[in-house]
Amino acid sequence: MPKAASPESPDAEAAKPHYLGHRERLRERFLETGGDGMPDYEILELLLFSAIPRRDVKPLAKELLQAFGSLGALLSAEPQRLRQAGCSEAVVAMLKLVRVAGLRLLKGEVLHRHAISSWQALLDYCHAAMQHNPTEQFRILFLDRKNVVIADEEQQRGTVDHTPVYPREVVRRALELQASAVILVHNHPSGDPTPSKADIEMTKQVRDAARAVGITLHDHVIVGRQGHTSFRGRGLI
Repeated sequence: MPKAASPESPDAEAAKPHYLGHRERLRERFLETGGDGMPDYEILELLLFSAIPRRDVKPLAKELLQAFGSLGALLSAEPQRLRQAGCSEAVVAMLKLVRVAGLRLLKGEVLHRHAISSWQALLDYCHAAMQHNPTEQFRILFLDRKNVVIADEEQQRGTVDHTPVYPREVVRRALELQASAVILVHNHPSGDPTPSKADIEMTKQVRDAARAVGITLHDHVIVGRQGHTSFRGRGLI
């Protein structure tokens, strides 16, 4: 009966799967550079290592990025769509976990911070949370009298081009939280953040309803893959 090759022997090294050496080198490069200069497919490879321990995952990483268009779109995809693209339950869970962890990190830079002085962090969070959503989502940031963000809540989900918004519900919730001001945020799944006539009219209704009880509408931000639009920046409120 032939002897098994020792771990140090040339035969053992030859029998070692090629992807193991690749994984080690990729991890080392990531730790040395912090990911700077690494393409998205290599970052995705590193993530897939934990969910797929015994396989060359580079082809899968490239296929997924090609199918979804970007790493952000992949991480934001619904679990069912990920499964349809060939992701196992372990991969789906890992991708959704990474997204949740990233959003919590960004949200931590916004919640309980002064909204105006942390405006870019607020925009970054809203983009990450909403720009890849396949349907419209409407959320509200509630501020205290010092303009510190005290709550961030999703109010409604709609269709691909419409979200029902009820000004009285916005005001009611602001009063419950003892908020002095609000910032409205919603996304356009089309990617174009240009306000529609309905968006403008709804914003005016919320502004007027809030003003009647002493609550200020600071801004309404529309998020899309092509950027964002600030109603205040455009002079619409």
